[in-house]
Amino acid sequence: MEDYGFLRVAAASPRVKVADVEYNADAICRQIEEAESRQVSLLAFPELSLTGYTCADLFGQNLLLARAETAVGRIARCTRGKGLTLVVGAPVRFRNRLYNCAIVIRNGSIKGIVPKIYLPNHNEFYEERWFASGADFLSSSCPSAGRFVDDGKNLYREGSGGSVRYAGGQCNLSPNLLFEIGRATIGIEVGEDLRTPVPPSSYLALAGAEVIVNISASNEVLMRHLYRKEMVLNQSARTRSGYIYCSCGSGESTQDLVFAGSSLICENGSLLAENERFRAEDTLIVADLDIEKLQTLRRKDNSFKAFSPDGTPSSAYSRLYSRFDLGPAAATDYAERFFRHVEPHPFVPVGDPEEIDRRAREIMSIQVAGLATRLEHVDCKRAVLGISGGLDSTLALLVTVLAFDKLGLPREGILGVTMPGFGTTERTRSNAVDLMEALGVASREISIVPAVRQHFLDIGQDPENYDVTYENAQARERTQLLMDLANKENGLVVGTGDLSELALGWCTYNGDHMSMYAVNVSVPKTLVKYLVKWAALNHFDSPAALPAQRSAREILLDVADTPISPELTPADAAGNILQKTEDILGPYELHDFFLYHFFRFGYGPRKLFFLACKAFLGGSAESAGIFVGPEGRSHEYDETTILKWLKIFYRRFFSQQFKRSCLPDGPKVGSVSLSPRGDWRMPSDAKVRLFLSELDSLSS
Repeated sequence: MEDYGFLRVAAASPRVKVADVEYNADAICRQIEEAESRQVSLLAFPELSLTGYTCADLFGQNLLLARAETAVGRIARCTRGKGLTLVVGAPVRFRNRLYNCAIVIRNGSIKGIVPKIYLPNHNEFYEERWFASGADFLSSSCPSAGRFVDDGKNLYREGSGGSVRYAGGQCNLSPNLLFEIGRATIGIEVGEDLRTPVPPSSYLALAGAEVIVNISASNEVLMRHLYRKEMVLNQSARTRSGYIYCSCGSGESTQDLVFAGSSLICENGSLLAENERFRAEDTLIVADLDIEKLQTLRRKDNSFKAFSPDGTPSSAYSRLYSRFDLGPAAATDYAERFFRHVEPHPFVPVGDPEEIDRRAREIMSIQVAGLATRLEHVDCKRAVLGISGGLDSTLALLVTVLAFDKLGLPREGILGVTMPGFGTTERTRSNAVDLMEALGVASREISIVPAVRQHFLDIGQDPENYDVTYENAQARERTQLLMDLANKENGLVVGTGDLSELALGWCTYNGDHMSMYAVNVSVPKTLVKYLVKWAALNHFDSPAALPAQRSAREILLDVADTPISPELTPADAAGNILQKTEDILGPYELHDFFLYHFFRFGYGPRKLFFLACKAFLGGSAESAGIFVGPEGRSHEYDETTILKWLKIFYRRFFSQQFKRSCLPDGPKVGSVSLSPRGDWRMPSDAKVRLFLSELDSLSS
């Protein structure tokens, strides 16, 4: 079974009985078995879950502490022969002090104990009454001193202040411990540690931990849940980590407080899983963290690896932590069950309607601001665009209109030019003409047919041969017209080509490839279509001026529903579009999916194929107990189809870099940009063989 760079993790919140250690140990062992059945590699339980967090002064009772230690040994035996690693909360005695600890257990033995550093002692919390701080172990005499000793069960540092014999084994007691499971490194903090100005997890991440576990006991008060969730999401984003937050719930004393069992699993600022709070029974949430993705993001982010808040180089932190290799991750069949939603349309805003609206406005505001600034800079009050009635030129026109409105310039300063050719259909032509009229911009129609026919005669091109010369001659003639008109009008040619076309090289070099400012240069096709529809419903939804006219909204919605085509070859006998781009290149929603993951996370072909199958074969996540993204996709594809177009993506992406090496200026809108002056620098003669050979291995 291939792991594809994932690690399956879980957060459990068992129903407890305060001070009933045996009952609590039984509940923990039950959830270990459930997690094992789900092929979990890392399982976290809440803070002090073995005794109950709300024991209060009972933490001073030796019997309770002794039974808790015995129960830890019993729980350890429950993990024998299993592939999962366990993090469980318990009180630990050491040198006449008591520590609130996270105990790490793997395959029958205790691998390390991490004490809580920051003890809340305000409002409803009184932890300093019972516990000492884990900061006791951060002095120079603690765990960085001494040599490693292997006693046959555990690896620990001999002679260090944090070496402890507990529950029948020898291990280290220190906040500065890291645990390796397969390719992932795990760091642990406890409860209040997260809420401090510089949480321990920040240093753990600098030292190499891609996964942070926080076992907590956070009670519920009004709005605290939202604050807690934002805090976990933000910390996972700042540290480029997977963050498992696990809090105690049902069964804790309600003498003064209520605990709802809040559990969250986040990754780099995104919520992967969340349990239902206030449940009376045990809860368990599971998610598949993408360790490869986190490692890639850290490698690409030079600010992450530069310096810590105190000015120490981050590389130095790895020397301050003891690292323990716990062995491989559990054998997990990610192909069979996948506890993670894979968004089919990663470029398109998702969420509640208010959030979707906010993001769409932000995207168009960036485009508008970019163009408006350029127009102001060159003191230009005219703009020239080729308007085809297709998606890209429509979005570019909308952006230009809004930019002119922003600058207080009359819309008549925008010259939209329709340039019918051999493949132009009445549907696209009328949409182009009617839209310009509805938006109040100047328009002009210039047929390219006579000029292109003359050009065919000049170069000896058979007009019945619909080859690349036939197509590109039309694209270049249109660009020449626009450039010369812009000179004549003292204007600026606004480019219409989008990010997806640039990735695939679906543009004519020095034809539609070129402009004076390209507003769609980092907007992929799936997002272009989305923005046109959004603009129709939000910006341009006023009725037509005359009853006989179509409104801008009607026209925009029809543009969004028109098949994508360059319209360079003749229409069919009925006048319908015959040349459909997606029949030639493949579905744009697939190519945009490939581009996003290839660019953002450096995924190889095998993983790209795996994720595409999860996104487009139907159903990308287990639904029970985890957060699942918005339902609904426009299409589903079988494995053969996905593999076919993935090969096309790689071939075209590598072969067409020369077009991206000389792009015109344009605004970066999202996290993916192919500008040679910005995010993407690639030799035009790089070979694709390595990538295609891996895809060929999938075919065999």
